[in-house]
Amino acid sequence: MKRVLLSELLAWKAKTQRKPLLINGARQTGKTYLLQELLGQHFAQVLRIDFLESPQMAEAFTGSLAPEDILANIELLTGQRFHADTDLLILDEIGECPRAVTSLKYFAEKAPQLFVAASGSNIGLLNSFPVGKVEQYVLRPLTFQEFLLASNEQALIKAYNNQLNSSAAHTQLFDKLTDYYFTGGMPEAVSTWFQQAEHGPLEQVKAVSRIHADLIAGYVRDFGKYSGKVDAGLIESIFTAVPAQLAAVLDESVKRFKFKQVHERKSRYQQLESGISWLEKCRLVLKNHPLEGLVRSPLAAYKKDNMVKLFLFDVGLLNHMLGVSYLEIKRQGYQYKGFIAENFVQQELAALGLDPTFSWSDARAEIEFILSDQAGNCIPVEVKSGKRTRAKSLQSYIEKCNPVRTIKLTGTQGSSPLEQQHLVYPLYYTAHAVRKLIMA
Repeated sequence: MKRVLLSELLAWKAKTQRKPLLINGARQTGKTYLLQELLGQHFAQVLRIDFLESPQMAEAFTGSLAPEDILANIELLTGQRFHADTDLLILDEIGECPRAVTSLKYFAEKAPQLFVAASGSNIGLLNSFPVGKVEQYVLRPLTFQEFLLASNEQALIKAYNNQLNSSAAHTQLFDKLTDYYFTGGMPEAVSTWFQQAEHGPLEQVKAVSRIHADLIAGYVRDFGKYSGKVDAGLIESIFTAVPAQLAAVLDESVKRFKFKQVHERKSRYQQLESGISWLEKCRLVLKNHPLEGLVRSPLAAYKKDNMVKLFLFDVGLLNHMLGVSYLEIKRQGYQYKGFIAENFVQQELAALGLDPTFSWSDARAEIEFILSDQAGNCIPVEVKSGKRTRAKSLQSYIEKCNPVRTIKLTGTQGSSPLEQQHLVYPLYYTAHAVRKLIMA
């Protein structure tokens, strides 16, 4: 299974001196696979320590934190020789060992020639962190592009990479997009989906649904294990409320998260803030901040913390929690459920490093996303899940804010490549649209 982030990690490997690598991300997004299998194949040998699986390995960090002493202890405890010039050291689930987290500072300062990589799913919850001493990346669920790569359908992958605008390409890419809406991007779900293809859709759906159920149950167990001073019940209430509130809209934009009736005796943002923050730090929810009035850059300067939309981190798990069936998705029953497409776009933006995102509202007009390009221009992005592309809200935004260009993401084939100002892209080309117009 290919991950786009690998290219960044190989660039890290090619440096003559480097800070330790740190891969953050929700549980089961493939951090270990990325480091051990994909990056590890470029090294002579991989020495991996998993602090969750083998907590006794924390003993290697109880004394001196000098890199040479830590490596000597690791060799003693594992019985495996570490060759500094050619081997990769992986410290998996490093959040389980605070001393190992601290050691990254000394690896950065005293042994920048070493290849040290760490990963964790609770990095955001740590009380102390070696700021500026690691090269950090977030690994999210597979994007739609990575889902296509996992399909190994070379002609379709080529069509996607070349942004082919044809009826044949649209039919097949949109079909794959609806598959992705069901499976989501969790690596085990994606792998199982394609492995079970020879057994037919019914078996694929059953297998992926079981994986989704196990993942959700695992996250709920983690709430109690890692909640710390935050009420685990509050975290679970908010996590459950996100899909429920998203589903409350049909052919409209996602609304602000409502704080009332989420958890007993709590009805204000300040009372739910700790739970929302916990879920965000563990990469299980994604934030979008609605802006009002005349939109200006920098967008973050105008956000209000208590005005927020919350999305789930994976669209497949979202549909599972809502009980949306594969057949319903494939029959286009979802097209009046714009929140599915909106959650998908939010995920694609987060994978590009745009997190949190921003939206716009004015009276009855709403724009799902507002992005800022390198020149500081604010670009409205309208999301239309079906084939209807008329957008009164977008016209209202144009009249009030006079943007240099607009983007509309729809269930259609999109506009002519010659169009330069008011662009219409099919939803499956979301990442292409953003890279071309916002991140260029």
